Amino acid sequence: MIYLWVAAGGALGSMARFYLANVMTILTGPTFPWGTLLINVVGSFVIGFFGAATGHLGRIAVPIEIRTFVMVGICGGFTTFSSFSLQTLELARAGEMVRAGSYVAASVILCLLFVWLGVALGGSLWGRQMP
Repeated sequence: MIYLWVAAGGALGSMARFYLANVMTILTGPTFPWGTLLINVVGSFVIGFFGAATGHLGRIAVPIEIRTFVMVGICGGFTTFSSFSLQTLELARAGEMVRAGSYVAASVILCLLFVWLGVALGGSLWGRQMP
């Protein structure tokens, strides 16, 4: 049943992301990804706030299904950057600064490398070369 909560939250988060990205493009133009930046910032705030408020030390008791619906479903559909941000903060707060820094560096470097690789391979299937 918990997978249905994730799916429902993911659908809502994905629709919210699509809507907000389009609104921001209309408002600011396509020259800088302001929508994606706003989405990542808002998603990071929401997962941090909700996670702290409903965690084992939080003041709001919610069933695990609701916590999963918001944090994995909505935030995950809205932006996975929120999970990345929370996990990095948790490592840093645990005093694992080297691991936190390594996670940030590895995430940025590997994700950029693999998006480049995906674009290069995907383009080559249709005879297009990546610069």
